[in-house]
Amino acid sequence: MRGPLATFATLALAVIPVCAAPLETAGLAFSDEEGGVVLHDARGAGTPEDPIVLVEDITDDGPAVITVRGMRASFGNRAAPGHGVGFVLVKIVRNRTARPWHSFEMEVRELRGRPSSFEDGLSFGQAMGAVRVFGSDRFPEMRQIDEPLDAVIFSGATILPGETFAVKVVVTDFSPTWQFYIVQRRDAPLAALHARHSGGDLR
Repeated sequence: MRGPLATFATLALAVIPVCAAPLETAGLAFSDEEGGVVLHDARGAGTPEDPIVLVEDITDDGPAVITVRGMRASFGNRAAPGHGVGFVLVKIVRNRTARPWHSFEMEVRELRGRPSSFEDGLSFGQAMGAVRVFGSDRFPEMRQIDEPLDAVIFSGATILPGETFAVKVVVTDFSPTWQFYIVQRRDAPLAALHARHSGGDLR
């Protein structure tokens, strides 16, 4: 592990309690009520220097969904100067399933059962272009998908049961909705369909 990511992961391993209630930080509430994931901790302001950090266990092989509530225009764009709202998100994830993972996909949706469209404004920093700073401590490869859904896929490593990794992304919304979802999948079938990008560090 490199840089501050090592500190994040060390703190994550020390977290023991299981939290059923939503976890709040930076005025946002993060919930694991949809299942497949157990949130343990949420902290940070959402800026590049102080990202929102979510610590979680993924517990089964289906989609692991996090519900995010509280996003408003007054939140501002904390990821970079610009319009709309946005924040930097670091996720520390432990594989609590019985099988190894070879990729990790995150997708943002305004509606639980429908992919995010271009028109809804929600994405992984789509309008930021090359300014987007994504990365992982374990996955060396990354693919960004802006259409027909908004997703980021990390790949190129194997995460064994019980192991922990971290990823960093930027979430933005140019027409903020109070509630949206982060849908997480492992061994994503879309991974092979898109061009490769360097994942980089989490510095």
